[in-house]
Amino acid sequence: MTTIKLHNTRTRTKEEFVPIDPRNVRMYVCGPTVYDRAHLGNARPVVVFDVLYRLLRHVYGADHVTYVRNFTDVDDKINARAAESGRPIGDITAETTQWFLDDMGALGALEPDHMPRATEYIPQMVAMIESLIAKGHAYAAEGHVLFAVDSWKEHYGKLSGRSVDDMIAGARVEVAPYKKNPMDFVLWKPSTPDLPGWDSPWGRGRPGWHIECSAMSFELLGESFDIHGGGNDLMFPHHENEIAQSCCAHPEGRFANVWLHNEMLQVEGKKMSKSLGNFFTVRDLLDQGIPGEVIRFVFLSTHYRKPMDWTAEKAAEAARTLRKWRALTVGVEPAASAAPAVLEALSDDLNTAGAITEMHRLASGGKSAELLVAAQMLGLLTNELGDWTERDGIILDALTQKLTEVRERALETKDFAELDRLKALFVEAGVSVQMGKDGITLAAGPEVDLKTLEALK
Repeated sequence: MTTIKLHNTRTRTKEEFVPIDPRNVRMYVCGPTVYDRAHLGNARPVVVFDVLYRLLRHVYGADHVTYVRNFTDVDDKINARAAESGRPIGDITAETTQWFLDDMGALGALEPDHMPRATEYIPQMVAMIESLIAKGHAYAAEGHVLFAVDSWKEHYGKLSGRSVDDMIAGARVEVAPYKKNPMDFVLWKPSTPDLPGWDSPWGRGRPGWHIECSAMSFELLGESFDIHGGGNDLMFPHHENEIAQSCCAHPEGRFANVWLHNEMLQVEGKKMSKSLGNFFTVRDLLDQGIPGEVIRFVFLSTHYRKPMDWTAEKAAEAARTLRKWRALTVGVEPAASAAPAVLEALSDDLNTAGAITEMHRLASGGKSAELLVAAQMLGLLTNELGDWTERDGIILDALTQKLTEVRERALETKDFAELDRLKALFVEAGVSVQMGKDGITLAAGPEVDLKTLEALK
């Protein structure tokens, strides 16, 4: 069997992955808070852990892997969006949840086996909080329930590598008179009549963010499971707090054995920010005519533990590569198994960049069947993504017909102004134009602007 090695954030070493139960390999990944469109940075962990999901299914069998990714549908950001827009919270969360699924599907991400919504697990959260209070790890105060960090001080901070005292000195924590320790975090908080709320032993209220994932992962994966993933911005406090409350509520378990964190995303060498004008959503790119497969390829061209820089140049290069690979694999049946070098790269801490290097070698060697099966292991060249290069052909066929009609009129009237204007627009949009006795031939270049061309049809 293929040996998978993964970099465990908790131990800070690359380890051989040994599942608790090879017949049921279990993975939990923190999902989105559904109040708006997913921005490009939100999509990176989705693609990263989709590749890991595909690899685990390849090694252990599709029926022996359970992947859970949650939706946070109760949160102060959602409440604020409802107050701003005047729309019901349920309408906002339902709409944005579907947006997320549609946009991630456009990037070729498989849907997880379970996609729990936090509001469906409130009773389990209340039960876990009651257990933490009973075990002396939490306390109620002024309608709130807080986790007592001092009750687990010896272990708290092991994931992020910081002591509680260091965290207090360096962190911006919510100051509240009912906290026994500034680092204590909220498990339950009161709700006013205008906010979502549920009955509980501590009054009408709603859960804190961190308890959601602990309760859902326990219900769906048990007190111990194999892999927990997410962006490295979640390492502290979210994942640190998950570990504390889960291990204290269920001391018989280990919670997650392996922790994986992907690095953040930049745009043209800078942190993505609305103030810099380089902030955009996945849907923004899709609406600009950039295929989801191209976005996915750019993500996978950088190792998940390195910062990823999105640039227009990388997107254009990805489109060039994928056009070539799609042309090479038209009508080809995928090989029975992946090339060993590709599988070896993926099994070495998800070295997708290394796998792509090997795929370039397969393409250069004319090994189309091997290229196709390797690409599909990375979620590329799949039927689900569709052949977006066919769209190029449909658009170019329509434009060829249009230009042919304009040319015929120009030959009759001897007025070539419109023909020259259109030809210049096509060339500017990345299409080569050849005119001869046998007619007109248009060919999409590597940086074709399909959105502009579609408007010219």
